[in-house]
Amino acid sequence: MDERSGESHLIVDVAGLTKIYEGKQRVTAVDNIDLAVEKGELFGLLGPNGAGKTTTISICTTRARATSGTVLIAGVDVAKEPSRARLNIGVVPQYNTLDRSLTIFENLYYHCKYFGFSSKDATGRSNQLLEQFHLGERGKSYPQQLSGGLQQRVQIARAIAHRPAVLFLDEPSAGLDPQSRIAMWEAVRELRNEAITVVLTTHYMEEADELCGRVAIVDHGKVLALDSPTNLKRNLGAATVIALKLRELTGTAGLVASLEKDELVTSVEQTPEGVRIFAKAMDGLLPRLLETVQPYGLRDIAVSETSLETVFIRLTGRDLRE
Repeated sequence: MDERSGESHLIVDVAGLTKIYEGKQRVTAVDNIDLAVEKGELFGLLGPNGAGKTTTISICTTRARATSGTVLIAGVDVAKEPSRARLNIGVVPQYNTLDRSLTIFENLYYHCKYFGFSSKDATGRSNQLLEQFHLGERGKSYPQQLSGGLQQRVQIARAIAHRPAVLFLDEPSAGLDPQSRIAMWEAVRELRNEAITVVLTTHYMEEADELCGRVAIVDHGKVLALDSPTNLKRNLGAATVIALKLRELTGTAGLVASLEKDELVTSVEQTPEGVRIFAKAMDGLLPRLLETVQPYGLRDIAVSETSLETVFIRLTGRDLRE
């Protein structure tokens, strides 16, 4: 079945999306992106800062206009019918947008009223959300009286108050401590009980790996890979990554060729500080590597399992967190 056949299960349909900023320096923030997100998915856009993730979300949520291409949300063209599209969209932006002059209850209540709820229904929905997000005792508090993690929980509750088809989360963990981040992850997982599709952007690979059924890895406005986190890591063909920092960097091109001859090594890349080795396994490999790099003077060694960051590094040759 063609994903773009107009079937109702397709909630987010992005085709040929391009965004160019004109000025002294022409910048292509989004470069001909195609994405298809089905109902009930928890879908991630993963990439470093400046990769084009936020611009893509801004266009999908009607906050920015595309240079070319189309975005359909639940079958509605966001450029042609932005008001109608917004009925199907919930948004939690990077920065806190709670009204600090309103209580937590009022933030939820007036959001419901904005979307046409009666006073009775708005009150009922707001109280329901306070309980659902474990904020029942915080209804009369003001945002500034809550921790960052609780404020983020309120933002998510407010964003789904009008029962949208899809929730867009832009860097939802930014600024949260680890404990608050885990609590936020749990709140996002529970949205599946309401049949809400979630699209999130993040540069935390653990977050994408933990939450998302599928991930699109994005850099320089392009989708480099799109699959489940498990498949992306499996397709890399390497279970282990070994980073070697060397004292002598002259002649490392020859070193790369030597290291690649090992049967357990799938590929080797030069880095500013030495080499990065992608290996199928570690059995007996490390002693051979250390012997090969001995003439270059080993300064440090780091061994890690394959992660989404590994996939990104392999695709782009640069660190995901840059």
